[in-house]
Amino acid sequence: MATHAPQTFDPTRVPHLSGQFAPVTAEVDETGLEVRGELPAELDGLFLRNGPNPRFSPIGSYLYPIDGDGMLHGVWMSGGQARYRNRFVRTPAVVAEERAGRALWGGLESMITPQVPDVEPALAGTFRDLPDINVVRHAGRLLALAESGCPFLMTPELETAGKETFGGALPAGITAHPKIDPLTGEMAVFCYALEQPFLTWSLIGPAGDVVRGPTAVEGLDAPMMIHDMALTSRFLVLVLAPVFFDLDAAMSGGSLIDWRPERGTRVALIPRDGGRVRWASDDAFWLWHTVNAYDTEPDDGDVVLEYVQWSHLSMGSADKSSGTNPGGLVRAVVDPAAGTMRRTLLDDARMELPRTDDRLIGQRHQQLAVASQAGEVDLLPGEYNALRWYDGRDADGVSVMWDAGDLSVGEPVFAPSPGSPGGESGYWMTYATDRTDASSWLLVIPSEDPGSGPVARVRIPVRVPLGLHGNWLPTEE
Repeated sequence: MATHAPQTFDPTRVPHLSGQFAPVTAEVDETGLEVRGELPAELDGLFLRNGPNPRFSPIGSYLYPIDGDGMLHGVWMSGGQARYRNRFVRTPAVVAEERAGRALWGGLESMITPQVPDVEPALAGTFRDLPDINVVRHAGRLLALAESGCPFLMTPELETAGKETFGGALPAGITAHPKIDPLTGEMAVFCYALEQPFLTWSLIGPAGDVVRGPTAVEGLDAPMMIHDMALTSRFLVLVLAPVFFDLDAAMSGGSLIDWRPERGTRVALIPRDGGRVRWASDDAFWLWHTVNAYDTEPDDGDVVLEYVQWSHLSMGSADKSSGTNPGGLVRAVVDPAAGTMRRTLLDDARMELPRTDDRLIGQRHQQLAVASQAGEVDLLPGEYNALRWYDGRDADGVSVMWDAGDLSVGEPVFAPSPGSPGGESGYWMTYATDRTDASSWLLVIPSEDPGSGPVARVRIPVRVPLGLHGNWLPTEE
């Protein structure tokens, strides 16, 4: 393959490489961060987010949000004080490009890979690792996660320790949205691939050992993209929207990803005990992210799934003229026995990046939050200027909104007050960037009155590019 970029690709013309999304290259450590308002002293831990951030100017192509090198942005909080550190996830590709001083791999759609002597023989002709989507902590491991591939193990101070294969038990890796059962400590994962088996799932025990290795999900006739999942006490819940990978098209200069709405959308309910997969089908829709799922009865009954729905594969602005719902909060009830699902649109506001209290994963959740849009502001796909909150027990989709004004906000993450029951008091956190001066802030918003806005704004010493996912990691005793 070629080792240079086609002249037709101009990274300056890619919206998600500019403005609030533009990558940063400086790695910064700073203590005693400026706090406007009062940072709650009860918050003791780390707010950590991962996101696509090319180390060097991309060549060939750039597909947001999948392409890009991972960069972790962390704010440590304790006693009302805060410090910041950011670090690249240093995969072998990043290390090789730093040695060369330029990009060597192209974006996914360009299929450009380097050759000897630009890289060592072990890297020649390979695709780069892309652990740039999410970051989670489980069984003492801090993992930077890719869309579908091996995660990278990070140290507590965000240095890269190396590729994580879970003792060789998960050599193909996992996807970016595993779910940790707060009652059992078990982490459920899945992985999709371009070759058979196209979809597998696994379970990682609370001690970090793989208690169920990769198990194929039968019934797929082609490789598909599945970004997120949900978990109940009985099932892994996977939504298979009709987004297929077309390698032949990609090799001939076309798109790697193909939307086939005539195939409809299917939901796979995968029993955690390894039993028969239950399927439900409906008209085509796409989802990036789930809110949560739960069983209506502990050992039987329907599965309730809440998520942000799109009419097709998109992160774009709302288009009400199309007659379809381009984005909105949906509650689906799936009947495992009948193989049917009923969908109810709770709110058709433009929104994404939904979260709830992770201590209620697999149980009926209460407050949930999303990034959303307020007013007629000109925003890029994936950019939002407001936060909305809903009550998961409310069937009417009533929301509370906080308009962020000139700030573009990211994913809201819940940090519970120490000792509080699941779904009750705590704080919502998100990184935000001011569109007028490119300054970035960590916002801390009380869950009991989110519409009042932040009680604290922590100034970040570098701009934090918009997107994607992270978590609140309380200090471990």
